[in-house]
Amino acid sequence: MVIKDNLCTFAGMEEFANIQGMPTTEIIQALGRRFREYRITSRFTQKEVAEQSGVSLLTIRRFELGYSYNITMGNFISLLKAIGYVDGIADILPEIPVSPYVLAKLEKKKAKRVRHGKQS
Repeated sequence: MVIKDNLCTFAGMEEFANIQGMPTTEIIQALGRRFREYRITSRFTQKEVAEQSGVSLLTIRRFELGYSYNITMGNFISLLKAIGYVDGIADILPEIPVSPYVLAKLEKKKAKRVRHGKQS
């Protein structure tokens, strides 16, 4: 991490630039490095994260060192919860936007005017 004029820039921000072409193990390694940066920035020790997440200290150490085994989706979510960054998961798979085609069909079905029957 480099700090310039109160702005933090992470040296590895571009490591996900070609994520489509990356092997899964490399993605997990990059996530481990990124998790370590977040954990340190949040001022948590590995031991504190282990206690709060229920993930073993050895698993956390290995994950941060880039080893891809023993990190399940459940472990990863628990780790993010422990350091207070679980809200970022919503950005991984955001809701699919409604297509223009569906919007046009919905617009056609909208009532153009309201008719009231005769009142006596």
